[in-house]
Amino acid sequence: MSTHVPPQQELDEDAAHLARLGYSYEKQFKREMSFWGNVSLGFTYLSPVVGVYTLFSASLGLGGPPMLWSFLIVGVGQLFVALVFGEIVSNYPVAGGIYPWARRLWGRKWGWMSGWVYLIAMLVTIASVAYGAGSYIGAVSGIHVDTQTTVICAVVLIACATAINFGGTKLLSKVAMLGLVAELSGALVVGVWLLGTTRHHDLGVLFKSFGAGDGGNYFTAFAAAALIGIFQYYGFEACGDVAEEVPNPGRRIPKTMRMTIYIGGFAATFVCLAFILAVPDFGAVITGADADPVTSVLMSGFGPIGYKIVLGVVLISFLSCVMSLQAAASRLGYSLARDKMLPGSKILARFDESRHVPPYALLLAGIVPALIVLVSQVQENALMVIVSFGALGIYIGFQMVVLAALRARLKGWKPAGSFRLGAWGLPVNIAALTWGVLGIVNMAWPRTPDAPWYVNYVVLLSAAAVVGIGVVYMVWRKPYRHSDAPAADAIPGSLRHTPAPVV
Repeated sequence: MSTHVPPQQELDEDAAHLARLGYSYEKQFKREMSFWGNVSLGFTYLSPVVGVYTLFSASLGLGGPPMLWSFLIVGVGQLFVALVFGEIVSNYPVAGGIYPWARRLWGRKWGWMSGWVYLIAMLVTIASVAYGAGSYIGAVSGIHVDTQTTVICAVVLIACATAINFGGTKLLSKVAMLGLVAELSGALVVGVWLLGTTRHHDLGVLFKSFGAGDGGNYFTAFAAAALIGIFQYYGFEACGDVAEEVPNPGRRIPKTMRMTIYIGGFAATFVCLAFILAVPDFGAVITGADADPVTSVLMSGFGPIGYKIVLGVVLISFLSCVMSLQAAASRLGYSLARDKMLPGSKILARFDESRHVPPYALLLAGIVPALIVLVSQVQENALMVIVSFGALGIYIGFQMVVLAALRARLKGWKPAGSFRLGAWGLPVNIAALTWGVLGIVNMAWPRTPDAPWYVNYVVLLSAAAVVGIGVVYMVWRKPYRHSDAPAADAIPGSLRHTPAPVV
């Protein structure tokens, strides 16, 4: 007997599920994002090309060729997190991801803090990715790149991504799929070409440090170099941020999250391996004599014209990454505003029924990152200070949900969605939390003892500032009291309110 569900029946079931969760599907998002569109959104947010091209030089200089193994280690750790998220989104396929998950698993206060930290982290990450594209725009166009030019390029890139997002879910899905094809094809072509024409080493170099770590404890050097992997493997959660735009999200999104990690992890590892084997002199990179091995390798392998073509693909990756980040951030902002949790919630919760997007939440995800980029001109290190919180904040947001899920399990939560881990749920949850804490410690660990103390602790200081502001606002304005939306209903017998009527 066929198990195929007619599209309209599937949408009706999705609407009914959303209504049971306390939200009406009428005059809201359109479920126009396909399975591969959802994978593409997570992939372009994760963006292996952006991560590798941005951090390859620094990581190779810190840890030498063995830094490649960080992709495998971090990939396994983040897969545990994705499995936990898969169970949660299968139960609660609601727009916004991190915030509604934390709210349903623990409560309104925990939901507010998770959403606040994660929203700020995504907004500054949009700024940092857009800013990082400036040098590549200059290299492709041939213009001289200084701070002012980089800022202008970043703002233009953010504006382009915002315009795409205003086109609606279907356009977002198509452009994300184009970004996936371009980025994945580019990574494969570059990797195969470098391995075939520019390779200087065999795989044995992956087990040699070549003097990285100054002859001291290599583990410390590897941990610092492993930041390339830690910064690489997030973005899969964006698949759940658009849960109200995907048909049958409880079944599909857990799969797309895992697929994002598999495809993105493979692409990042492959292109990084090709770069490593094509670097002629590791010692020059480690000592700083070759400060930009990516450019050196690409120029050697592709020549001036081919180099610009490769960078053109890289720029597509930057644009699609910013676009996907914005989509996820806007859905999170809308989800918070819909529950009256943010300042200006009445405006941010407005919905464009013709385009089926939250316009003001999208503007928030465009204007705030643009302002961050513009402010960076005022103070030389302002952008560095601001974006230092980006990746750490995303990991904190992840682990607030993972911790909430573990607490809920221990209190009797039984996942009931289409995707369930069964007896593996508890050990996978513990593994995900353990991994996340280790990753956070690694990002925040001070590594420059000769520098001023605030340089060593800028990541922790920025995190403390964001968390502190969130706590002050929560105590002062009590946003968690502004809505009767369901909260803390995952744990049997712990529902603290009467479920809100369908709105």
